[in-house]
Amino acid sequence: MTQTTPPAKDVPDVFAPAKLGPVTLRNRVIKAATYEGLSRKSLVTDELIEFHVRHAAGGVGMTTVAYCAVAPEGRTDRRQILWTPEALPGLRRLTEAVHAEGAAIAAQIGHAGPVANPKSNRLPALAPNRRFHVTTTSFTSAASRADLDRIVQAHAHAGRMAIETGFDAVEIHLGHNYLASSFLSQRINHRKDEYGGSLENRARLSRDIARAVRDAVGDRIAVTAKLNMDDGVPGGFWLDESIQVAQWLERDGSVDALELTAGSSLLNPMYLFKGEAPLREFAAVMPQPVRLGVKIFGRRLLHSYPYQDAYLLKDARQIRAAVKMPLILLGGITGRHVMDQAMSEGFEFVAMARALLREPDLINRMRADASVKSLCIHCNKCMTAIYGGTHCVLTGPLTGRDKPDERA
Repeated sequence: MTQTTPPAKDVPDVFAPAKLGPVTLRNRVIKAATYEGLSRKSLVTDELIEFHVRHAAGGVGMTTVAYCAVAPEGRTDRRQILWTPEALPGLRRLTEAVHAEGAAIAAQIGHAGPVANPKSNRLPALAPNRRFHVTTTSFTSAASRADLDRIVQAHAHAGRMAIETGFDAVEIHLGHNYLASSFLSQRINHRKDEYGGSLENRARLSRDIARAVRDAVGDRIAVTAKLNMDDGVPGGFWLDESIQVAQWLERDGSVDALELTAGSSLLNPMYLFKGEAPLREFAAVMPQPVRLGVKIFGRRLLHSYPYQDAYLLKDARQIRAAVKMPLILLGGITGRHVMDQAMSEGFEFVAMARALLREPDLINRMRADASVKSLCIHCNKCMTAIYGGTHCVLTGPLTGRDKPDERA
């Protein structure tokens, strides 16, 4: 067995303990938020607990629960977890189970905005402006000032509930054209008030949310944010603007670290993932008439991009050069060599998603053998598994699942 070679003295060891705000993680590897599709009636299930326990037992420093919506209309599906009194006992069981395996646990909090499913939620989706919602053939509603004030406070409430239920961190969702991210985008945000126009105005909601969460939790838990570096669409939020927003968040002192991401769940979802777009598999799990639309128009929305390891590193370097705060590198983290490269370039943490879906125990095996590399082939078919429990389709579900139309 090949023993792990320690990194150079001036480069952090990715498998050594590290501080994230007030929390000490046992290593610098974070299981990124991937919607699990395992909650029922907006509550935690035994299957969801099992999902995160497997990753905790597999060696990550922290696992991230996705997606915990801060408001009923902010879910991409009505089954997703909501911060309600009824949800708290299940969330406590979840955090206790992960802690028992020695890992920390974060809750991804956010509002899906124009990515939310109004038909599933039975509530209007909110966006900066009224716009047509392609996947549900309905219109979003323009968020009012009262809506935005309510949503900011809902994020603060989620932070307090995260502390009460034993989470070590919250990750604020400022990416993928969810609500806060949609306000950042000039392509989506056409408002004429204090939330539209200049970048300072478009960033107001993101900064207000981050401040409210920090004020609510203080230094009792870590606060991170998932920030788009670019939306991957013409006229959308781009890297030069992301650098400025990162600098503002650093100056505000509202977050302990940024996880750098890209792409738009609304306009270009494959931009984040790279690799093939599984059109046939998506069509197979969609109801009509969406299924027909995917077959006819899918390639206009679901593009394929070449995959390479550390594929977000090039852009992330520019944000690394512009801020001093801790950064989490996401995208194509497949082996110790990529992790060490991230550490050597000044990133404090790495986040992994698809590779851990394929092999939940990957981190433990990497620690034992530096030559171990992910078996993930980046086929992206795991994306279509969310409706019955997210898993790698090449290895099968972690546990048996019912069909989406059988879940309450």
